[in-house]
Amino acid sequence: MPVLVLPFPSIDPILIEIGPFAIRWYALAYIAGIFIGWWYAKRLAANQRLWTPAGAPMKPTDIDDFVVWAALGIILGGRVGYVLFYDLQRFLEDPLQIFAVWNGGMSFHGGFVGTTLAMVLFARKRGIPTWSLFDVVAASVPFGLLFGRLANFLNGELFGRSSDVAWAMVFPTGGSGPRHPSQLYEAALEGIVLFLVLRLFTHRFHRLLYPSYVSGVFCVGYGCSRIFVEFFRQPDFHIGYLAGGLTMGMLLSLPMILIGVFLMVRAPRHPLTAGQQA
Repeated sequence: MPVLVLPFPSIDPILIEIGPFAIRWYALAYIAGIFIGWWYAKRLAANQRLWTPAGAPMKPTDIDDFVVWAALGIILGGRVGYVLFYDLQRFLEDPLQIFAVWNGGMSFHGGFVGTTLAMVLFARKRGIPTWSLFDVVAASVPFGLLFGRLANFLNGELFGRSSDVAWAMVFPTGGSGPRHPSQLYEAALEGIVLFLVLRLFTHRFHRLLYPSYVSGVFCVGYGCSRIFVEFFRQPDFHIGYLAGGLTMGMLLSLPMILIGVFLMVRAPRHPLTAGQQA
């Protein structure tokens, strides 16, 4: 047993409750991630130093309009992905629980697919180069990942495996033994570290001039971070370990790494010029 076990913070999941109406920290975390990511994406689109002399292939007002599409893609895709990949049998038995998103249960990989579809449709509708929109959004996603993982932590869900490290915690629904706070590991790697890596590629190496490169860095960075944390995260009890000791999170992240490497390789070898927008 560890010398010191950190207590799980006693935070009411409901911030304000008025009759049947409740504002939950879980929902606020997702809203904060979306809105801060929106703000950052607008800054990227408005920063002329990151693009060709002709400017960015999209306007900050395009990002304003896209945020609604992104929110729908994240929420609908995330929920559908969780239902299909993680707990289909339970939702088939009680379909109304599909809509109870305030109880937790969002899949990053589902949200990734939903947002990707939203980006493709929006880019075609506006005549924006699809890969440039992908790159700007990819560089902004870590904010949502950071707040989303903090939301998982506050909800006491997606906790880690049993551990005797000094910072282990006893989660309300995780039994009596201490566990890794794996949600915080993910928040640090997928949120903070991945953001810094992407900012290095957008601002230092000017990779927004190489369409699909930043998207590739994101896919590789997220996939590697997720697979690493899966060694500390408790697999979903109703799924457990898959063949070869893999978890569902590992299985879904491996293709992301391969896709990311492909996107980095397929990116133009030379930066775009003023006359060639992405």
